[in-house]
Amino acid sequence: MAQPLPTPQQSTPSAPERTDVGGREGHGLGVLAPGHRALITHVDPGAISFDRLLALGFVPGSEVRAIRRAPLGDPVEYQVRGTRVCLRKSEASLIRIRILDQV
Repeated sequence: MAQPLPTPQQSTPSAPERTDVGGREGHGLGVLAPGHRALITHVDPGAISFDRLLALGFVPGSEVRAIRRAPLGDPVEYQVRGTRVCLRKSEASLIRIRILDQV
């Protein structure tokens, strides 16, 4: 016999919150303000664009700098490993960083 569906009063096990992707501490790349530097700590391996981000140089351990934002705030231009790349907020949120300082 199949088990009944839980009612709202019953507790169901929930998935762990994804405030820090993969349990890594830090912020999403999208919070980095122009002129600031950060160290990439993690790239979400479950992302569809995971391989593309790595190929562009967004590799854990690399330093990244926010150059400028578009007039409406999206996309943002970043410099990573000597290359300038524009990422949308949705892509930048897949990259976890530790903010270093302002340049």
